[in-house]
Amino acid sequence: MAEAEQPRRLRPDHQVSVEDVRQLMGASTPHFALHIRNRMRKLIRGLPAEHPARVLAEQEIVRLDALAMTGEARGEGPQPGQRSLPSVDPAAAPLLEDATPHH
Repeated sequence: MAEAEQPRRLRPDHQVSVEDVRQLMGASTPHFALHIRNRMRKLIRGLPAEHPARVLAEQEIVRLDALAMTGEARGEGPQPGQRSLPSVDPAAAPLLEDATPHH
């Protein structure tokens, strides 16, 4: 994920839409949240305060700031009868690398 924008969105005649904002929202994960936030800020820079794309983007920017700082939780935790996965033993890492097929 880069902060570079799609070329069509950079054209002077491009009308920023809610769909443009939604496309950026689709890739939002904690790792990319600040990149997406910056792209949204650039996207809506010249829009009036009441423009639907600006309203949606400003709401999303608040969410992205929080996502970048706190991360996200998924799932519901361990389920009854479910075994937890073992941690990776750092001492076993060389063994794992040796097991990787070489081309």
